[in-house]
Amino acid sequence: MQRDDTLWKSILEDIFEDFLLFFYPDAGSFFDFSRDFEYLDKELEQLFPPEDNSYQTRFVDKLVKVHCRNGDNEWILVHVEVQGYHDPDFGRRMFTYYSRILDKYDKPITAFAIFTESNAAFKPCEYQREFMGTSVLYRYNAFKILEQDEEMLGQSDNPFAVVILTVKMALKGKSVSEDDLLSLKIGLVKDLLNRNFPKPKINSLLMFLRFYIRFENQETRFKFDNAIDHITQASRTMGIEEFLQERFRREGETEKMVTVTRNLLRETSMSIEKIAELVGASKEFVVNIKQGKYKDLSLD
Repeated sequence: MQRDDTLWKSILEDIFEDFLLFFYPDAGSFFDFSRDFEYLDKELEQLFPPEDNSYQTRFVDKLVKVHCRNGDNEWILVHVEVQGYHDPDFGRRMFTYYSRILDKYDKPITAFAIFTESNAAFKPCEYQREFMGTSVLYRYNAFKILEQDEEMLGQSDNPFAVVILTVKMALKGKSVSEDDLLSLKIGLVKDLLNRNFPKPKINSLLMFLRFYIRFENQETRFKFDNAIDHITQASRTMGIEEFLQERFRREGETEKMVTVTRNLLRETSMSIEKIAELVGASKEFVVNIKQGKYKDLSLD
C-alpha cells in the first residue's frame, strides 16, 4: 500500500470552505463564503524556495486568502501545512513561514499543521526561543489525524471528515492485509456515496480516496475498480459515466507523464529529483519507470 500526500493540495482547494467549517463551526458568520478563496501557493513558494536551488520534494503547504464579513479585517490568511514524516525542526519551519508571510502581507494569519504520519509522539505545536531576556513564542493549530475518533468522523456531515477517515485508513493499512484494506476502502466509498454532499464534492472525495491509498497488487486494484463501477451504477448520487470520464482523464494524464519521463531519462542526464520536479511526479514514480516497472499506464 502506498499513499500520496501531495493530493492534499487539490482536495483542500476543492473543499476549503468545509475545511474551515470543520475547525470553526461558526466560520460562516466570520468569513464571507460568497467571495472566492484566493490560493497563494506560488507566492508562498517564492517566500520559501528550496534550499540551494535543489529539486527535492516540497512540503505540502497552502496559503489561502479568505475574505471576512465585517470587523477591522477585510481579509485574512490561512496557512496549512501537511506533514507526513518526523521533522525535529518542524516548529521552526512553521515560525519561518509565519514571519515571512507577516512581513510580506502584514495581515492576520491563522496556521494549521496537519500531521498524517503514524508516530504518536510527534505533534509539535509551537516554536520557542529565548536568549538573555529576549524571547519569542509561536503557537499554531496542531491536528493529529492518528488521534481522531473514527466513529465521530463517520457521523460528521462535513466532507473534510471523509478526508480524515481516508488518511486514517491509510495509517491502518500498515497493520492489516491488503484484502482487509480493500474491504475498508470499499466500505468508505459506500458511505461517501450515501452522504448528502454535492456531486462535485463527492467526485473530488472519491478521487482522493482512490488515489491517496494505492494498492501494490494489480489484482486488488482491479477488484477495487470493479467494485467502484458496481457501486456507482447503483448510486443515485453519482453516475458511472461521470466517474469513468474522470478516471480516463486521470489515466490519460498519467500516460503523458510516463511518456515524458521516459524521454527525459533516455535523452538527458537530469537527476531523478529534477525529472520528478519537471513532470510533477514523485521520485518513486520516476525510479519505477527507469527500472522498467511501469508496464501499465495507471496511476497506481
